[in-house]
Amino acid sequence: MTLETVSETRCFGGVQGVYRHDSTETGTPMRFAVYRPPQAERGPVPVLWWLSGLTCTEENVTVKAGAQRTAAEHGLMLVAPDTSPRGLDLPGEHDAYDFGSGAGFYVDATEAPWSAHYRMYSYVRDELPALVAAHFPMDPARQGIFGHSMGGHGALVLALRNPDRYRSVSAFAPIVAPTRVPWGEKAFTGYLGHDRAAWTAYDATALVADTAWRGPILVDQGDADTFLGTQLTPDVFLDAAQAAGVHVTLRMQPGYDHSYFFIATFIGDHIAHHAAALRA
Repeated sequence: MTLETVSETRCFGGVQGVYRHDSTETGTPMRFAVYRPPQAERGPVPVLWWLSGLTCTEENVTVKAGAQRTAAEHGLMLVAPDTSPRGLDLPGEHDAYDFGSGAGFYVDATEAPWSAHYRMYSYVRDELPALVAAHFPMDPARQGIFGHSMGGHGALVLALRNPDRYRSVSAFAPIVAPTRVPWGEKAFTGYLGHDRAAWTAYDATALVADTAWRGPILVDQGDADTFLGTQLTPDVFLDAAQAAGVHVTLRMQPGYDHSYFFIATFIGDHIAHHAAALRA
């Protein structure tokens, strides 16, 4: 598994890097960011996967969230993949911000032409962890996952479907019920086809009703988020989780919107949430 170093920079006693490799899942070159805390110089450390939202790349959280300071304090490695394959120029791939380029929705597409490349679920769950474990001092037995918006959706889905893989999960303004909102309906129709029953494999609200996940879930949501009532609907997920006996802490944050200013304000709380579970 060949890895190309794009950049490495000293940061809070550790190293912030960006890397590129040829992906077998997507059939394209893929970039991702890794923050290695200073503790990684002494041996393997827990890893925390960050999944970004619509239009983002690995760069957004790396330069905007200010997560490295807290990650260094807790000794956590942070890994942030891109949000979709790049460089394909498929028909219609770049026509809208909420489908195609930058909008992989962390699914394995089943509809042509997307099915050959848009396999972000398997890329994040299988290929990227194997690559990171081969090149960086990560402890595969201690993994957590979190994300924002589309990435919050991805984090919840991956955790709920793979409770043996991840020890902790949290999300910022996640799309918790994509089968019921315009963003999800558009993306799932394109990637997965018209059989709505197949969509539920990537719907956190549907999954939480029948999951082995029993750890605490932290969700932060700004009450000034312009997408709150139309695309995010956190109360729907909260109700389903409570009915299933899954503990969710939903924090409605007054005055906060959907931006990285919101994420930067509370990301320390999220990293602490994961650190507590990953140290156990």
